[in-house]
Amino acid sequence: MSGQGPQGQAVYGKQQVRRARIAVAVIFCVHGAVTGSFATRVPWIQDHAGVSAGLLGLALAFPAIGASVAMPLAGWVSHRFGARAALRGLLALWTLSLTLPALAPNLVTLCAALFVYGATSGMSDVAMNALGVEIENRMDKSIMSGLHGMWSAGALIGSAGGTVAAHLGTDARVHHLFAAAVLTTLGLLACQGVLDLRSTPDEEPPPRFALPPKSALLIGAVGFCAVFAEGASLDWSAVYLKDVLDSSAGLAAACTTGFTLTMAIARFAGDKVVDRFGSVRTVRVGGGLAALGGLLVVVAPHPAVAMTGFALMGLGIAVVVPLAFAAAGRAGPNPSQAIAGVATITYTSGLIAPSAIGTLADATSLVVSFGLVTVLACGLVAFAGVLRTDGRPAVWPGAADETPPVNRKA
Repeated sequence: MSGQGPQGQAVYGKQQVRRARIAVAVIFCVHGAVTGSFATRVPWIQDHAGVSAGLLGLALAFPAIGASVAMPLAGWVSHRFGARAALRGLLALWTLSLTLPALAPNLVTLCAALFVYGATSGMSDVAMNALGVEIENRMDKSIMSGLHGMWSAGALIGSAGGTVAAHLGTDARVHHLFAAAVLTTLGLLACQGVLDLRSTPDEEPPPRFALPPKSALLIGAVGFCAVFAEGASLDWSAVYLKDVLDSSAGLAAACTTGFTLTMAIARFAGDKVVDRFGSVRTVRVGGGLAALGGLLVVVAPHPAVAMTGFALMGLGIAVVVPLAFAAAGRAGPNPSQAIAGVATITYTSGLIAPSAIGTLADATSLVVSFGLVTVLACGLVAFAGVLRTDGRPAVWPGAADETPPVNRKA
């Protein structure tokens, strides 16, 4: 540490903050790798638990339920144990929880395992995003988009490993035990480099469970629109090309892969765009691109047009969630609680989007379903202004900061 600030709080130099940024980037990558490792082995887990496709759909709702229930607790854990210890423990619980679903022999145990899996995912998600926002404000430049890009890269790495394991016929219990051991080790090592921020002794702890603060609701609504479009595109883009445009299975799968890669690339490039144009303008332009992409999907006469539309949607929504987390962290006196509120709303969007698209498609058509996605993308343009902040940096509850307030571009 470079010294001590008021009330005994740590004061960090520029080099330490830069190292902390690298450490948090690794943590985002580890978090994403767990998700990718799990997703590729869902068919194995379904066969092992002996559940039908319908019951599997029910079970797969439990990660989002667990996350939504547990995320408000993350702020209390960080207050009680400090940022570094809280993230170390929560991330380890998340990486180790990867082993649970593959062990489940039936529907009940699978639902319980996925609930724990989602709860630990959500709490570690809030803790790492809160630290990311803190580092962003100390560096006085956008880094959240790149951090979420690292999450996407981790998901791709985990998916690649899972694909190889599935191709080799490896038992998912063995695969996930090995992956959990590697990722837990990497996560614990990375946590040593994050900022050890702590609350002051006289600060009142946040409630263990609380509804999202008012400051998070409108910001969360913007995130809701983006995550709805993301979930709809990830789960239904291949189906859209195959059923609506009569594409081959290979071309349909390539559309989903292209959408994912477009999002990842846009997130890595997003920080420079945000620093140049500001978060509000970036989201408005992104929302316009996403709406244009949705319109192309809806009117597409040929698969190439629809694939272009999905790519534009991925490009347009890529940075919205990182910017929503960043805005939440600067919107009130308790960054962790505000981030937890935004995360809860976005997780809910991710939970309902696939089923909502399917239900509307059954009643009407997939074309109408993606008309809804296009309308929500327009909402990004209309409500991007809620991501504007007053320029005051978020400060970890009770933490002293040696840097003066900054006036970052909204």
